[in-house]
Amino acid sequence: MGQGRQPRRVQPHDGELGAAVARAQDGDEAAFAVAYRIVQPGLLGYLRGLVGDEAEDVASDAWLEIARDLGRFKGDGAGFRGWTATIARHRALDYLRRQRVRPRPGAIEQDVLDLPGPHSTHDQALESLSTERALELLRGLPRDQAEAVLLRVVVGLDGTAAARVLGKRPGAVRTAAHRGLKRLARQLGVGSEAGEGVTDETSRTLGESE
Repeated sequence: MGQGRQPRRVQPHDGELGAAVARAQDGDEAAFAVAYRIVQPGLLGYLRGLVGDEAEDVASDAWLEIARDLGRFKGDGAGFRGWTATIARHRALDYLRRQRVRPRPGAIEQDVLDLPGPHSTHDQALESLSTERALELLRGLPRDQAEAVLLRVVVGLDGTAAARVLGKRPGAVRTAAHRGLKRLARQLGVGSEAGEGVTDETSRTLGESE
């Protein structure tokens, strides 16, 4: 699958998530609740970037489909995050088609900005944002960059998984996320003293090959 050169991005709760999903597939309702608790914050943040205030309703529709099709899922915790993001994106696009509007990146709220992650330039950039500033800056990004940032940073997918969600090549998604994060960091003044070091550090974080 082309992942040999780039290590898979592992989130702190992926092991717990994978175990919970396996138990949920055996009918353990409490385990499904654990999986929901782990995945929902990032998924909701991603949907807020697409549909704004309708995110919770769209997420509810997505979780109904996730629960219905859970037995068909095969994979680990990281794979489950990607699978649920794909379902959520489809439901968001369905909603937007019904509303005859285009996805509008940007409506990230503070609970999403507070999600844990590795200490790096892109995390510093997000942690520096207030809700209002997030709306302003992310709305200013091209759609491909905004959605790539949401999937990479908020949902926590690696480049290959994000590419599957978006139906694009991994390199294109990594490039879009890299450019979006670099632009956010530059506007926030993060890493300004290091000059081009912001670019290098962000590239390493995103798994860019040198």
